[in-house]
Amino acid sequence: MTRVLVTGAGGPAGVAVIRSLQRRGDVDVLAADMDRWASGLYLVPPENRRLVPAGTAHDFVDVLRRMCAQDRVDVLFPTVDVELPRIAAVRDALAAAGTLLASPSSRTLDTCLDKLALAHACSGAVRVPRTELLGTPQALSGWDFPVIVKPRRGAGSRGVRTVASARELDAVHDEDDLLVQELLPGQEYSVDVLADATGHVVAAVPRARLRVDSGVAVAGVTVHDDELVATASAVARAVGLTSVANVQLKRDADGVPALLEVNPRFPGAMPLTVAAGVDMPSLALDDVLGRPVPRHLDFAEIANVRYLEDVFLPIADVLPEP
Repeated sequence: MTRVLVTGAGGPAGVAVIRSLQRRGDVDVLAADMDRWASGLYLVPPENRRLVPAGTAHDFVDVLRRMCAQDRVDVLFPTVDVELPRIAAVRDALAAAGTLLASPSSRTLDTCLDKLALAHACSGAVRVPRTELLGTPQALSGWDFPVIVKPRRGAGSRGVRTVASARELDAVHDEDDLLVQELLPGQEYSVDVLADATGHVVAAVPRARLRVDSGVAVAGVTVHDDELVATASAVARAVGLTSVANVQLKRDADGVPALLEVNPRFPGAMPLTVAAGVDMPSLALDDVLGRPVPRHLDFAEIANVRYLEDVFLPIADVLPEP
């Protein structure tokens, strides 16, 4: 029985990974989160529930390493953005202690989590909207307004805004580490991509988010589109992906898919990709363990809607405060 630890059990990505691995029947899943009320903790047996410090805490990595050693964890699945670089930095130490990491390399994370570095890495491989660092001479002119201003680093849509004029753009020049980017007018897509340990893209599953609530897709459809698949696959190769990531694309005025950003982790909407026929968490586990995975997987076009689901348990089963 393979023992797997999934962090971020309170988030939709963590829950998706836990449920995927539990369906296999040959995996003993442990769940970890900083919050004792995290829903995913209660999808696993009481003896498999773990509390950890926040991913930004100074002792987070040390606590996690001790936990993996004490629990004899074979594979660690981190699902929280802030945890990824810190855990990737101790990949070799974890492996030496017997725990493999189902997560992108430090180099891939450094590229993806810096949107300017990502634009540079993918330029020439795919259509990349013009992207400049605010405060630099090249960012001062030549824009067709409106444009997008976004943080150079950070996940999701936090801090992203539309700027309508050069005068408005001048007003944000004093803010540090912001990017200005060409505004793309077309349809936006999220593409879940799985690449194996050699960097070969096994599957790319595009989906359209039809309804979003608090940043989480609650209705969507998978889409067979060769352009989207090819573009996302090229992005994965350009950043050296050897795990799972979510590539966000948007069509430009000519209908060409262009890169917005890459979330180098399991996405919260992963259940749609799994239901479409590509169980990426399970495949990633096999790949990390050195087991064969298919060279290529296709998927079905399906739709999903999401809803809240309750887990009921005795009060005594709720984990105590750390």
